[in-house]
Amino acid sequence: MAIRERLSGNEAVATAMRQINPDVVAAFPITPSTEVPQYFSTYVANGLVDTEFVPVESEHSAMSACVGSEAAGARTMTATSSCGLALMWEELFIAASCRLPITLALVNRALSGPININADHSDSMGARDTGWIQIYSENNQEAYDNFIQAVRIGEHKDVRLPVMVCQDGFITSHAVENIELIEDDKVKEFVGEYYPQNFLLNSKQPMSVGPYDTPTYYMEHKRLQAEGMIKAKKVILEISEQFEKLTGRKYGLFETYKLDDADSALVIINSTAGTAKDAVDRLRAEGKKVGLLKIRVFRPFPAEEIAEALENTKSIAVMDKAEGFNSQGGPLCSEIKSALYNIENAPKIINYIYGLGGRDVKVDNIIEVYNELEKINKTGDIGNKYRYLSVRD
Repeated sequence: MAIRERLSGNEAVATAMRQINPDVVAAFPITPSTEVPQYFSTYVANGLVDTEFVPVESEHSAMSACVGSEAAGARTMTATSSCGLALMWEELFIAASCRLPITLALVNRALSGPININADHSDSMGARDTGWIQIYSENNQEAYDNFIQAVRIGEHKDVRLPVMVCQDGFITSHAVENIELIEDDKVKEFVGEYYPQNFLLNSKQPMSVGPYDTPTYYMEHKRLQAEGMIKAKKVILEISEQFEKLTGRKYGLFETYKLDDADSALVIINSTAGTAKDAVDRLRAEGKKVGLLKIRVFRPFPAEEIAEALENTKSIAVMDKAEGFNSQGGPLCSEIKSALYNIENAPKIINYIYGLGGRDVKVDNIIEVYNELEKINKTGDIGNKYRYLSVRD
């Protein structure tokens, strides 16, 4: 029977880590992810886990320690935010290219500058091409569920890639919500023991990690790494199906909300999806055909499936909580446009940059976006394809 609790998003993730009982956690505190290793360190101190907890002097060192322990054959986890992820930059590429299935709790926060400690997606979107699988969480329940599934996904023999599980800083990381926890023994059984294929402490098969890769082999190694990302999509769905059998909670590559007959749709990531669902309900009550597609898995990007889900809409607003600085819009919009490029009579697409640095987004703001889409449907005129939501002139 599920355990009903009230937890913040950070505590929910720390609880998942406790239930998994990893071999190593190496971490350095940074707002708003600090509570994750803080909670976990108390579990270590109280003997609730037998994890080796490694406090380090920086986030670069945290990911370096994770790379070393995972390469040695230890199931390894960490947590960070914002500039902490940026300081890990070199090591993110190393972890992915060495095929090390580290699990990272990323509590999304704006990157400097100017300095800001509130939620947007500039950190994870900046890391979108580092080779990490990226899974996003609308609420605390999803952050908990996604983290448990992430371990299985990254460690799968066809994948062997690191995974970052993202949630919005303060909005979900510090807000307390009702949540259903899985029993400890069932989590442990679901995740299973970790049996790495190749690891440094295997005396029967000596190996090196991170040697110089000459032009003779480098491309082949990158191709194999890309193949792991391609195969991850199928693995994610398989593990989601097993998780649904355990908990009754269904996950896919994305979630659709009242999208089947929608003329206008939003594409969105993380916590603002909850706000957008309220806007959809309000407009549906007025008889307007609006819907929503919430991205769960951004890497690998499920382009074909998203195209199929959106192909019958007339207009789409893609909501980016990160600026792409390419003069065309944000990173999510670029992916959506690419996914829909080959669709005949593809829906019209506009892009909104919103919520940067934690700028509040209300139901009425989302309704404004749907009203703009309704105008496009009536007139056929897209107007400005690249817009900012709720910004002063």
